[in-house]
Amino acid sequence: MKEQTIIKFLLIGMVVMSSCYYDSAENLYPATDCVTANMSYQTNILPILQFNCYVCHSADVNSGNVNLEGYNQVLLSVNNGKLLGSIKHASGYKDMPQNAPKLVACEIAKVEQWIKDGAPNN
Repeated sequence: MKEQTIIKFLLIGMVVMSSCYYDSAENLYPATDCVTANMSYQTNILPILQFNCYVCHSADVNSGNVNLEGYNQVLLSVNNGKLLGSIKHASGYKDMPQNAPKLVACEIAKVEQWIKDGAPNN
């Protein structure tokens, strides 16, 4: 009797655990096309920063003493590697955005390509 109860709990536990899984929108609905050619600060990078970063890193908030409002401020975080390291969740950097999902791969790729292109103010 005791053995049957244990077996029942184990079977129920296995069924419950097998139904638990993690999905990310990026994996379920992969981007069909991520264009990273000719990245523009104004057109491509600024909207990403405004939507994902300005809540905590603007001239008014300046969380962590990081201000990403304005090209010259962004360039400081580009030059010290913190912008790309943080959004890529690289070792040695704080994961950003904090307490929010990681940026989608296409947004990270756009920022990375813009930096590789010399982070132009265009």
